[in-house]
Amino acid sequence: MTSKNQHAVPHPDGGWGVKGAGNERFTSRHETQAEAAKAARDIAKKQESEAFVHRKDGTIRERDSYGNDPFPPKG
Repeated sequence: MTSKNQHAVPHPDGGWGVKGAGNERFTSRHETQAEAAKAARDIAKKQESEAFVHRKDGTIRERDSYGNDPFPPKG
């Protein structure tokens, strides 16, 4: 299985959804942003990738990394 960053975004049918980066289809649909964010984080933890939580306007609100981050971080 490849690691894809997970995005919690507004779902076109209402509510919120989780999508893997580059995917056309949603992985899951949720009633609230908090539920979608939790689902995105859970998937990202399993895949050791990143989770992004978007606002309704599409901008990124939060970003959590669960991958192999360099330590100490650059910059």
